[in-house]
Amino acid sequence: MNVLIKQATIISPSSPFNGQIKDILIKAGKFASISNGITDDKAQIIEQDGLCVSIGWMDMLADFGDPGFEQKETIGSGARAAAAGGFTDVMLMPNSRPAVDNKAQVEYIIQKAKQLAVNIHPLGAISKKTEGKDLSEMYDMRQSCAIAFSDGIHPVQNSGLLLKALQYVKSFDGTIIQIPDDTSIGANGLMNEGIISTQMGLPGKPILAEELMVARDLKLARYAGSKIHFSGVTSPRSLEYIKRSKESGIQVTCSITPYQAFFCDEDLQGYDTNLKLNPPLRTRADMMAIRKALNEGVIDCIASHHLPQHWDNKTCEFEYAKPGMIALETMFAAAISCGLTAAAFVQMQTINVRNIFGLSIPEIKEGENASLTLFIPGEEFTFEESMIRSKSKNSPFIGKKLKGKVLGIINKSNIQLNN
Repeated sequence: MNVLIKQATIISPSSPFNGQIKDILIKAGKFASISNGITDDKAQIIEQDGLCVSIGWMDMLADFGDPGFEQKETIGSGARAAAAGGFTDVMLMPNSRPAVDNKAQVEYIIQKAKQLAVNIHPLGAISKKTEGKDLSEMYDMRQSCAIAFSDGIHPVQNSGLLLKALQYVKSFDGTIIQIPDDTSIGANGLMNEGIISTQMGLPGKPILAEELMVARDLKLARYAGSKIHFSGVTSPRSLEYIKRSKESGIQVTCSITPYQAFFCDEDLQGYDTNLKLNPPLRTRADMMAIRKALNEGVIDCIASHHLPQHWDNKTCEFEYAKPGMIALETMFAAAISCGLTAAAFVQMQTINVRNIFGLSIPEIKEGENASLTLFIPGEEFTFEESMIRSKSKNSPFIGKKLKGKVLGIINKSNIQLNN
């Protein structure tokens, strides 16, 4: 199918057309022409006021539930949600059942996702069954195209094991991803420990649990001379540790979740189980510090932490609800609504994230394969449940007025547009 995008502003730092308004003609999945006044009677026309395009966005941490939790999400439904959110590439957490801790599981995901419009990149588990006891077959998984290594929602608690993993992946320039959380601190916490948790009568989890883990893992990364990425950082002090470590030469990068910049623990006063998250929502002061760090470039990228939960796991008492929310479809709007510019978001989700993991960066150039995200940064809308493409609906953004609408993606000769 031929596609003609009319009068779109190209936002792509790596493109010579960056900041220019152009017509873009795509034939057989490749850029055929990038110019002005292009016509093609056989092409599907895409034209809207304020339309922008960039190379395809990439998310670095999502859970698609397959295999083992298909009642929450499948690779197919997760890919549709990703495309609806503007993502052409998604990295999947290894917390399936069985866990992605061997090459057979990596190859299963790659084969199952081969025909989808979204590129799926499996993360290999650091430890067997993500239990944090024994190292997994990391070299074999790397050979089978595992993009990086993480135990996902079960961060490695054992210092010796993590050090071995950091030393092991160094041989093939791999990256370790940790969601920083010392699970021995505030193990029964249901939300951030603070004034709001006291008022609500709920056990809290102190921000110290994150800060201790960040400090420990930075020392291990320095000792190993290896690469580490922290995802889901919520503490201003953690960001300061990471900033200083970067300046001292440690190979460290970090990401935040979109909802940590949008919500704070005050929003939990209605006991909305969709806002029960791990790491938990922090104080308003912490939230504002995250927004400031986003605009100052301290944070390398945003990670969705898309974690679908079945209806039964959220429609219950707050104490018994499972943590997590779907986030791929609202990530761009959440970031823009928090004051991040579209150009900064694109830099993070196209260039920065691919550089962290050593991936080639697509180009908007005649003759190249078309990998595009289409969006309107200035459009305001109300997010409705009917818009959700994910199999699960656990989103606190339902009914919220947001700014920054995604039209869809063009990738691998596929076009997927939102209604």
